[in-house]
Amino acid sequence: MEPGLLLFGLFFLLLFLGAPIVTSIGVSALLFLWQYNLGIQVTAANVYANIAKFPLLAIPFFILAGYVMDKAGLSRGLVNLLNLLIGPVPGGLGLVAVGGCVFFGAISGTGPADTAAIGTVMIPAMVRRGYHVGFAAALVAAAATTDVLIPPSVAFVVYGVIAEASIGRLFAAGVVPGLLMGLALVLPVYWISKRHGWGGERWGTRSEIRHAVWEAKWGLMAPVVILGGIYGGIFTPTEAAVVAVAYGLFVGVVVFRNLGWRDLYGVFLDSAVATSVVMVVVAFAGLFSWTGSTLGVMDRAAKTMLGLTANPYLLLLMLNAMLLVAGMLLDAISVYYVFLPILLPVMKQFGWDPVWFGVMMTMNLAVGTITPPVAVNLYVASNISGASMEEVSRWALPFVLALIAVLLLVTYVPALSLWLPDLLGVR
Repeated sequence: MEPGLLLFGLFFLLLFLGAPIVTSIGVSALLFLWQYNLGIQVTAANVYANIAKFPLLAIPFFILAGYVMDKAGLSRGLVNLLNLLIGPVPGGLGLVAVGGCVFFGAISGTGPADTAAIGTVMIPAMVRRGYHVGFAAALVAAAATTDVLIPPSVAFVVYGVIAEASIGRLFAAGVVPGLLMGLALVLPVYWISKRHGWGGERWGTRSEIRHAVWEAKWGLMAPVVILGGIYGGIFTPTEAAVVAVAYGLFVGVVVFRNLGWRDLYGVFLDSAVATSVVMVVVAFAGLFSWTGSTLGVMDRAAKTMLGLTANPYLLLLMLNAMLLVAGMLLDAISVYYVFLPILLPVMKQFGWDPVWFGVMMTMNLAVGTITPPVAVNLYVASNISGASMEEVSRWALPFVLALIAVLLLVTYVPALSLWLPDLLGVR
């Protein structure tokens, strides 16, 4: 039988049997290295090579920055300011949650961190105001999908390393699509909330808004420091991750003084665990990709895909459908390593811009964070709210449809992704 079918068949069989993703990827790769005499002794060197890349240093630091800023409470000031600005419009608190997630996405870099930071504040507030708990949890989870598009983004770091694309350009390209995803959620939030009579609080007075701006200044400055430094040429995206950590520690320890030694121990422990999970997946997913490439699986798969149709618009639609399904089953990093070696020749054949393609691919995987069974944002929101996954998943459906509409728009209008990096002259 074709080695490629066996390799992918074993991988998906292990997933179906309930094995963790890293186990499914690692066991499949190791078995085929041994079976086809590809040199199982190369495993250690290959695994090390996959993670020993300078740009990947941004991952642990952006994860740590997200945990530090969450613990320091930077999101609370932002949420309070948005609440005063949006007022009692239908779905007001829901719109605050969306705005909070979009803004915190410019600080944290990961969807689960965004869900936790905004969800712990907004889900209880929405429930107290009469919103259904499942709606509140699903909304925060959906709004946090913008986090992987709005820079800084851990997902873009991984994509940039694999595709050898400019991470700074990817960061800039994700801004407009990320904002469009946030705007797309406004319509279902407003419509559903108006039907159920859910509103916001009250309009803030001028003095209250001025005071809230002052209280939120450290949170408002965070993306200016991080992104301004990158696009001002002061530091690279990898160095920006270190700056983000230093900024968060300064605010939490010196300014707010709410980060003690015990808090820091918990923050470093949580970020170390999260980083370990990501890097283990990177290591073994890279081994899986190398095994498939060595067997010639990726080349044959790419040729098969190119033979399906010569119409680029139809092929893009098919790729989106494939990636949406992949995002339901796998985490983003695994999808990059499994599918990008197949898709890179397709991109070259059609002359597609790798930065725009990276944005499109990442949007698909962002939707995957709220589509079961692998729906990490939904799991985090479910744990915070106490609502069941089934209930949260039902409420998430209109948000998924809204996000897919934006995905199709970005897919067929590449200028939405490439306009800002071209304007900024990012290379």
